[in-house]
Amino acid sequence: MTILYDAFGPPSALKMDWGFVALIQYGGRQILFDTGNNAKIFEHNVKELGVDLKRLDAVVISHRHGDHTSGLNYLLQVNPGVKIYAPVAGAYFNGKAPLSFLEREQGLPPNMTYYRNSSPEVLVTGSPWPDANPKGCIAPR
Repeated sequence: MTILYDAFGPPSALKMDWGFVALIQYGGRQILFDTGNNAKIFEHNVKELGVDLKRLDAVVISHRHGDHTSGLNYLLQVNPGVKIYAPVAGAYFNGKAPLSFLEREQGLPPNMTYYRNSSPEVLVTGSPWPDANPKGCIAPR
């Protein structure tokens, strides 16, 4: 398993952000788990690690939050025919999340904390469809 996207770890050429992506390779198969919070950061990290998204067997979306789905636009540009498994669930996109979301656990080294123990000024969730017209959509209750 290779982590492609998150807000943890030592300094590297990868960009950190709120969200998650992992590439799982097992038994000759390649499965992408989630697509992160920002398509540009997802693209950067994929290219930095030399991951070939055209070789994916499937994509699994854990849940429909922007921090796990916003790289879908980039992914589908590269591999439009990939099979995607996603749960039916409510979601929020392009919304501000409270910084208290990044609760600190005392005693952890910086590379095991969000943003190495510093916080962004604003934490905003991404959207897999940044240019979509939300008019007419019904928000989940």
